[in-house]
Parts: sequence; structure tokens; C-alpha cells
Amino acid sequence: MSLPSSVLVVGAGGREHALVRAIAASPASPRILAAPGNPGMAADGAACLAVAADNIPALVDLAQREKVEFVVVGPEVPLAMGLVDALLAVGIPAYGPKADGGELEASKILTKQILFKYGIPTAPAGIFEAVEPALAYLRERGAPIVVKADGLAAGKGVIVATALTEAEAAVRDMLEGNKFGASGSRVLIEDCLAGEETSILVVVSGSDYVILPTSQDHKRIGEGDTGPNTGGMGTYSPADVVTPALFDQIEREIVRPSVDAIANEGIDFRGTLFIGIMLTADGPSVLEYNTRFGDPETQVVLPRLGCDVLELLWRASQGSLAGFDLAVREDSAAMCVVIAADGYPGAYAKGDPISLPEPLPSGVAVIQAGTAMDEAGQLVSAGGRVLGVTALAPTLREAADAAYATCEEIGMVTKVFRRDIGARQFNRQS
Repeated sequence: MSLPSSVLVVGAGGREHALVRAIAASPASPRILAAPGNPGMAADGAACLAVAADNIPALVDLAQREKVEFVVVGPEVPLAMGLVDALLAVGIPAYGPKADGGELEASKILTKQILFKYGIPTAPAGIFEAVEPALAYLRERGAPIVVKADGLAAGKGVIVATALTEAEAAVRDMLEGNKFGASGSRVLIEDCLAGEETSILVVVSGSDYVILPTSQDHKRIGEGDTGPNTGGMGTYSPADVVTPALFDQIEREIVRPSVDAIANEGIDFRGTLFIGIMLTADGPSVLEYNTRFGDPETQVVLPRLGCDVLELLWRASQGSLAGFDLAVREDSAAMCVVIAADGYPGAYAKGDPISLPEPLPSGVAVIQAGTAMDEAGQLVSAGGRVLGVTALAPTLREAADAAYATCEEIGMVTKVFRRDIGARQFNRQS
């Protein structure tokens, strides 16, 4: 199969930097563009062009002007806005679902309705547009309970409330206070599931799919899983909590039924279905669908693949995924530790100079996310999650040691990072 000779990666975060690195490793040696990209992608050979990831007409124009043969869409927003539809309309192949598939992430309520309709394991829940019925439901179910804004909220629209007062405040913030705008005009209130979470990333092409290596994210800002939720503070792969028997159960009860349900709903899904799963005492249960690669899960999953990632994405987009071999490096483990700006996920400073150690140890990569170059050419912080220090090693302990040693060497006055990524797995192993 001939692969595209030029690829445009849409996005500016750590996930997209990881995708650029993986695509650059393809034997096809494609020319890589990124829009808007970041300094890390530029350092790894991508031509970064200042077009916003949500400017659909400008992205289509860019792809046509640069004669791009394949577009890989990173973030959820352009997917939900129909970027893939617009590209396909002018004959440019793309990886990522069309708008109808993107809606599975853009509406948590739609996902919940599909899960209920097809009997896929998930928590009991209620759907509300008005405050009083929502509050009555909260009092009926009791705490702990989860309040979710229906629409996209940059990973901050989920409140895990340990007290009713906290849940009631979240409902009022969304339905009365307009905290998330239209995204919070409807809320999903669901029972709080107990257990460990795992992230299952599935590359889907219609009714065909391949499941990427397991991983486990750490959502809370603080060590010991304390403090508010974030976009993700670190992850590792493989997640040993997903035993081979449990993996088979997840595929049988969740992955295959989900892929079939989406196809049955008339959605020709060609992209990443990222299934957030809680491993409860009663079995695995779906927390959410996302319709793109996870961030920071991508940073640990892609390095563990022995296949050509460009070929994987291309074949998924072309409907020819059947029989594809991921060639997972079973004798490897990876960890990504996110370095954030102090104050995140609340208010934080930008423009903090960053110095990266050189050379990096073998197997270590510093994936850039919220970074920029200032006028003097100095790398500076430009977001809440700034860097993702990723290490690939034979064992998770070796990966953790390498990642944390590099975190300590990175110069950034406002840096904060969790020092307990992978702690649950290490505790199980000891």
C-alpha cells in the first residue's frame, strides 16, 4: 500500500507532538506540516503554520494550497465542527470521525443514550435541562455523585461531588450560571462508580478495529488523586490492572458492542474511539467516549507500537484496517509525567522561560504542549499543561526513574508535577 507523501497534523498540544514524532518515524518519510503546531513539533521537523485548529475554512485552504495528501486531526473541537467532512468534500483524506462521529464526544448525553440503548455497561444516570428536577434527582440518589456538562468543556465539565452541596452548586453553575455556556445547558447526573479507571484507545474503521495498548491516566492535580480534575497529569502503559482475562471481557462487553452500536446508528466512524472505563467490583463500566487520541495517553501508547503509525492511521481512514498488526512491544513500558504551570487547572502564569536538558537520556522524550517561542527565541510556557516527559524502558520502574530524573532537570520556575504517577501499579507489584 502506498502511503501519503505529505501529512498535516491539526492541533498544538502534547498529543499532536506525539503524533508528529510517530509519523516522522514512518519509513515513508512524509513531509509533515502542523497547524498551528508548537515549538516541539517544529524541532522535530514539522513545518508549523499559524492556522488555528478550529478555523475550518482556513485549514481546508491550507491543505489544498500545500497539496497535503492526508490530514490527521488531533483535538475534539475541529472534529465536532466538521473538519473531516469539509476535507473529504474537497477530496482530501483525513483521519478522524466526521461531525456525526465527533458528536459522541461533543454530547455526553448522546453517548449515554447509545450506551443505554445497546445495553453496554455504564452507570445509572438522569438527564436534565432545568434546575429543580435536577436537584430533586440529586437528593434522591445522594452523594457521592457525578455532574457532567453535556458538551465540550476542555476536560473540566465533570464534577465528582463528594457532598450534595457540591453537586447542587455544580448543577446551578451549569444550568443557571452559564458556566460552560451552551455546553452546560443540559446536564448528565450519574451514579459515582468506585474502582480504578483505565483508558482503552481503539483505532476504528467502520466495523473493523484494533485496540491499542492499555494505559492509565491520573486526572487529579494532586498526589494521591486529590484536588480538582485536569486534562491529565500523567499516564503509563501497560496498565497491569487490566489482566488478559479482563482485557478480553472489555473487548467482548464494551469495545465490540460499542463499534457495532456506532455503525448501527449510521455513523461511518474512521478514527480513534477512546473509551474511559471504570473497573468496578461488578465489572468494567463505560464512563465516557472520546473521539480522538487521549492526552497524555497517546504519549505512552504510540512509543510501544512496533508498526508504522502512519500506515495504521492511513489504513483506518481508507477502510482497509482488517488484519493490521500493531506489533506491540510487549517487553516495554512507558510513562509520561506532565509538567504544568503552578495554579493549573485554575489561573496560572504564562511566559515562564523553559530550559530543557541536553542530551536527553536514551528512551526519553520531552513532548511539548503549552509552549511558545518569545520574541528573543526563548522557549516559554504558554498553557496550563506545559510539557510531558515521556520515557520508554524495559520496565515501568525504569521508565519512571528516567522520566522523573528528567523532570527534575528541566528549568521552569513555575513547574509543578505529580510524583506518584504509576503508584497504584507499583503498590500492586510490591
